[in-house]
Amino acid sequence: MSVQACEIRDDDRRPPVDDLVGIVQRGLRAKPKRLPSWLFYDERGSQLFEDICEQPEYYLTRSEIALMDVHSGEIADVLGADVRLVEYGSGNAIKTRMLLEHLHAPVSYVPVEISPEPLRNSTQALNTRFPNVPVQALHADFTRPLRLPIPPRAPRRTVIYFPGSTIGNFEAREAAELLRKMRGEMGDNGGILIGADLKKDTATIEAAYNDKAGVTAEFTLNMLVRLNREIGSDFDLSGFRHRAHYNAMIGRIETFIVSTRDQKVRVGKQQVSFAAEEAMQVEYSCKYSPEDFAALAGKAGLSIAHEWTDPQGMFAVYYLVRAGAKSA
Repeated sequence: MSVQACEIRDDDRRPPVDDLVGIVQRGLRAKPKRLPSWLFYDERGSQLFEDICEQPEYYLTRSEIALMDVHSGEIADVLGADVRLVEYGSGNAIKTRMLLEHLHAPVSYVPVEISPEPLRNSTQALNTRFPNVPVQALHADFTRPLRLPIPPRAPRRTVIYFPGSTIGNFEAREAAELLRKMRGEMGDNGGILIGADLKKDTATIEAAYNDKAGVTAEFTLNMLVRLNREIGSDFDLSGFRHRAHYNAMIGRIETFIVSTRDQKVRVGKQQVSFAAEEAMQVEYSCKYSPEDFAALAGKAGLSIAHEWTDPQGMFAVYYLVRAGAKSA
């Protein structure tokens, strides 16, 4: 058993909790109002997201799992032996388990997760299932520069794993910046294994973000529950609702928290006014054609070395390397 398997390292450079009031106040002063999507992921939000993935309308997780079921062996062959696998936003690590089943002598697995309880649970589960794989868990915000743990032995390459479609939650400039950060962390001969949702018909996409059971709506409004608890704001949940629609021109789902009436909310020492039907933007989820994604990767100095899709052609996983470099 790995001596590092149950170690969870805390990145002490995460912003202080006191900064949260300022972040929220600045977002609510913006026109239009907006809040960062990472606020979704407290312990309750992380659980609700797992519940979203189980909803019949949410095709993304099923499609990616189907992809991994078919291609994980081939993906492991492309990554090669002696890999250090660093996963951004590891969550419950279901797809990671499918990949680890096939990886050849992995040096270590480094899950990076901002929510401590899901990180702890997935770390313990992976330690049980893969006792010979050192798990070096890192409690941190993956959008900030990371100090990765020292691996137990020298890896042949570092691969940044970013499953799901989380890259789509970033606007184009921010997504390119994140990919550039990954390029730095993977090193000269490393790579990025990344998931992306493919463009498809509007009805299918919108249904995935407006499930009939209302789980996504609860997930969205849980952001306000978190703010009331952590910074003492007084959002009245009965005065807000979830709204998500697909902007086909831009190719993204746009999620908002909408005020249902004229009202005021206290945030710190500020009183913030909301008009009836005023929408506060809380998340984007961009959808890509393969050409779109190749262009995004190119802005970060990366190129697509390999591409896989699920049997239905709903979702894609790409392996990115430095532009001009050879595949693994």
